[in-house]
This record gives sequence, structure tokens and C-alpha cells, in this order.
Amino acid sequence: MLCRIAESLFWLGRYVERADDTARILDAYLHRLLEDPWSDEDAACRSLHAILGLAAEEGKPCDMGTVLDRLAFDASSAGSIDGALRAGRENALSAREVVSTEMWECLNSTWHQLAEQRLAARRSGPHAYLGLVRRRAALFFGLADSTMSRDDGWRFVLLGRSLERVDMTARLLAVRVLAAVHAPDWPTLLSASGADEAFMRTHGAAGDKVGVAEFLLLDRGFPRSVLHALTTAEDCLAELGSPALAGVPSGGQWGRPDPARLPIGRMRTRLEYLDTRELGGSGADGLPLLLRDLQQACGDAARAVAERFFPYDGPVEWSMEGA
Repeated sequence: MLCRIAESLFWLGRYVERADDTARILDAYLHRLLEDPWSDEDAACRSLHAILGLAAEEGKPCDMGTVLDRLAFDASSAGSIDGALRAGRENALSAREVVSTEMWECLNSTWHQLAEQRLAARRSGPHAYLGLVRRRAALFFGLADSTMSRDDGWRFVLLGRSLERVDMTARLLAVRVLAAVHAPDWPTLLSASGADEAFMRTHGAAGDKVGVAEFLLLDRGFPRSVLHALTTAEDCLAELGSPALAGVPSGGQWGRPDPARLPIGRMRTRLEYLDTRELGGSGADGLPLLLRDLQQACGDAARAVAERFFPYDGPVEWSMEGA
């Protein structure tokens, strides 16, 4: 597989997952504000910016209109829903010979519907817009599972989705734990993670900090949990590490560990054997440190994947013979 196609597939998985997760987060926050008209809208909107790693403007009130313009409708930013879907569509077009026709049609038709949905969202609210994004993201990944061969192309899509999912879940939990002043409550956080119904079936009632964190981080049966996503990412990297693709053994050249698998494997092993009592801690050895390490591991893994599978040597320079 060409490096450029592998890179496009990896980022395709990341961008579609980013649009889905951002839509879920915005939808959960909007429902919270509607159900509780006395909640602090400015604080909630600043919390949304913090989750996505953006700085809200100081000295100006921050409301949902501002948030939607920046986090949903800004097509120039890959951190917004529109921007992520635009970038995902461009990557799908670059890998058109590998992406199935049904996947392409799903993503392309979604992109062309966004303009109409944006106008409707400004008139009557963003619920239909966010719902469309969530449904089409689920459809896209369902089509990827059902129409792509289980080859390296499918693994790159799955790897990108898994790393993005770990990062977004860690961001959500970090804002709740580290920025409690204007953080979402636990039910809102579960809803934003798509885990509210699954959590209720498992635990029977809304949980506390330890219960929710344990479910989102460690539950093996929930596909959006961090442990499940890390395991999937590590499996993909193990299968992608064949000599046919990378030119080195899966364990790494000269017996050294694969730098792409190393941060993912370390965090997966750490979660596998984690003492759940650590999740209740607030100091250096508690949940905050774990969440920071998760985000760091995702960044390290993404950089290592790029260095190993998507090398860029710069443009070719031609010279005249004898010059």
C-alpha cells in the first residue's frame, strides 16, 4: 500500500470519529442547558472549549451561539464538526481506490447536506444537525466494517478511529476531574460519551466519580471504553507491523520494541492491572495523572505511526546531467 493512501485512511478514521465525538459532546451540553435554565451558560461553554483543547476569548461572554459557530460550523478548522468532515471527505477522495463506494457515498452525501442543516440549525436549533452527524458517522463506520476487506486499509481506518476515541474520552474525563468549576456533571459526561444507557444497564443508577471513570476507562465489553480502544489499536499495529508493509519485524528492528506500539501497549497494560482505588485519588498518583498519560500516549503513538508508515522525504529535485 502506498504511504499516502495509508495516511489518508488513518486520518479518515480520526476525522470521522472526531466529528462524531464532538457532535455527541455538543448535544449532551445543549440538553443539559435546556433542562436546567439556571445553569451557567458561560461556564458550560468555556468547559466545551477546554474539552476540545481550544481557548475561549477572555473578557467576552461565551454562549452556545459562539460555541456552535466555532466548534460545529467552522469549515476552516479541523477541530470543528464541519472542518473534520471536510478533511475526512478529502482524505476519502485521496484514497478513493481503497474506500468502498458505499463509504464514499455516505461521507459525500453527508458533506453536501451540511449546508442545509446549518441553515436549519440557526433557525430552529442544532439538534437535527448534530443528530445527522452522529447517525452518518455510525453508518460510515458500519459500512467500513461490512464492505472493506480485513486488510491493511481497514486496519488504518480502525487505528485512526481508536486513537481519536481514546483521546476524546480522556479529554472529557480530564475536564470533569481537573476543572470542576465549570465541568459537566457525571450524567452529562456519560451522555457525551454515548455511555449513559450502557452504564445504567450495568450499574443500575447514575454513578459517582469512581464508577463512571471505571466504566469509561476499564469496561472490556463497552466499545467506546478506553481499554477497548487501546486493545483495538494495539491489535491493528501488531498486524500492520508485518515485513510486507513496514520492512521490519512486528517486534521492531533488531529486537527493539515497535515505537508505534510501545506507548499504546504500556497504557493498555497499565489499565489491565490498574487498582480501581487509584481512580478516587486526586493527587499525583490518581486519576488526573492517568488521564494526562493517556493523552500523551495517544500523541506519542500518532507521531510514531506517522514516522514509521508515512515517511516524507521532501520534494524530488531534478538536475541537468553534467551540471
